[in-house]
Amino acid sequence: MTSTTDLIPAPRALDGPLRCGFVFDERTALWAGPGTGSTERWLRSVLGPALDLPLPPGPEDSPQAVRLRVDDTLEPEAYRLAVSATWGVEIRGGDPAGVFWGAQTLRQLLGPEAFRRAPVRPGMRYGIPHQTVEDAPRFRWRGLLLDVARHFMPKDGVLRYLDLMAAHKLNVLHLHLTDDQGWRIEIKRHPKLTETGSWRSRTRLGHRASPLWDERPHGGFYTQDDIREIVAYAAQRHISVVPEIDVPGHSQAAIAAYPELGNTDVIDTTALPVWDTWGINPNVLAPTDTTLRFYEGVFEEVLELFPADAAAFSAFVHIGGDECPKDQWRRSPAAQARIKELGLAGEDELQAWFVGHFDRWLAARGRRLIGWDEILEGGLAPGAAVSSWRGYAGGIAAARAGHDVVMCPEQQVYLDHRQAAGEDEPVPIGYVRTLEDVYRFEPVPPQLTAEEAGHVLGTQANVWTEVLEDHARVDYQTFPRLAAFAEVAWSALPTPAERDFADFERRMTAHYARLDALGVAYRPPGGPKPWQRRPGILGRPIDGAPPNR
Repeated sequence: MTSTTDLIPAPRALDGPLRCGFVFDERTALWAGPGTGSTERWLRSVLGPALDLPLPPGPEDSPQAVRLRVDDTLEPEAYRLAVSATWGVEIRGGDPAGVFWGAQTLRQLLGPEAFRRAPVRPGMRYGIPHQTVEDAPRFRWRGLLLDVARHFMPKDGVLRYLDLMAAHKLNVLHLHLTDDQGWRIEIKRHPKLTETGSWRSRTRLGHRASPLWDERPHGGFYTQDDIREIVAYAAQRHISVVPEIDVPGHSQAAIAAYPELGNTDVIDTTALPVWDTWGINPNVLAPTDTTLRFYEGVFEEVLELFPADAAAFSAFVHIGGDECPKDQWRRSPAAQARIKELGLAGEDELQAWFVGHFDRWLAARGRRLIGWDEILEGGLAPGAAVSSWRGYAGGIAAARAGHDVVMCPEQQVYLDHRQAAGEDEPVPIGYVRTLEDVYRFEPVPPQLTAEEAGHVLGTQANVWTEVLEDHARVDYQTFPRLAAFAEVAWSALPTPAERDFADFERRMTAHYARLDALGVAYRPPGGPKPWQRRPGILGRPIDGAPPNR
């Protein structure tokens, strides 16, 4: 049994707990009101097996029931969880998502055994003290980026991360599907994207300056049915999946598959393989009608696989737009002719034209474009949103210009960056970002007015996988810091300096037991275990405090 004060993320308000309470046993029934079916199914399929209880349907007025209901007097995603010895458990949500987040809190109250897939103590009954928890999220967009392009994560791993996100009340999975090092989504009209573009012959081990190589071919991709399954699984957990298809940079895997997409008048694109190392790649898409028509075909299939439905952010499509070197365009007669034809000032405006084309194309189909903050350069399409990754500056500029923003500054919430300064940290990348550093991250810059801050949709932690070769490495870099990030995204915390990290650390003691039950290979508080280290593999540590701009 867990104390309410051990909950992560921290709830907005609570009353209790008192000594008396409710006991889950074979008599416990489940009553589900209209609109709560996803939570009802989740409780039976996940909580039931963990507690060895069937949770059969029962009458609404049963004192032995868990009752689920939508209450539109509550705000969206808000919930009220009440536990009583005399009338059972009731979860009210402002919408179906709110009911589901209330069920996640119920799971935490039941203790770490509720996070297992089968009972470890058959016959044990679980009690929850009398209490009321009232809660609602601070931000609407509470995201996690998984980079499956650099190192492929099989479908079951993505489904597992959707469960981990749900357990932390995160609601947007940004799935980074394409890059120079791999194309991970089946496109039926362009089969070579996966036949050729989904695998590379070898992989750089560590930072791009490392002399070490893994000589094994690496690859994989999601079939269209895999994507449909991922999207449906996420929707059942009230998570929106935002796909990223990178244009016009980070595209060598696509060019390797279809050389006509590259700048054929300045390089021999037929000689380009899927890239096997890391960094900013000079080989970018050609700004031709051939390229536009090709990617329109790609996006047509992507929109069918990622339908815009009731999910909060399912209408968004991410087009990347970052780290697009312009040297090939400067040397390309075709690109220069396009600049002259369109009356553009130069290559930055050419990229803005490229982005603007797909913004209009997506908008005509009821979708919204979102891209990395480089899409601000050369002018930004009116309906586009921005992922601010190079610090806060891009997000500030975008919000002041009236664009919606997701704050994910690399110096603060890139979880592939190292967690401590010690030599045992595996493949150390970037600045040190400890659990406390992430807990003190503030997504809304103080420079913004209240009106401008209203354009901050929320925040996102990014997990890039250049040096994360498997799920254990992803777990190590992501946890426990994702728990701190989840509280920043969900809870109404005081200013960073006033946040009670000691209390958060105390609550993490209980949360580590939940992560253990879920099989998460997190970084222990005392440092990496021997098998989590990667001695001899070169990283790129940066000393000092990261810039806060």
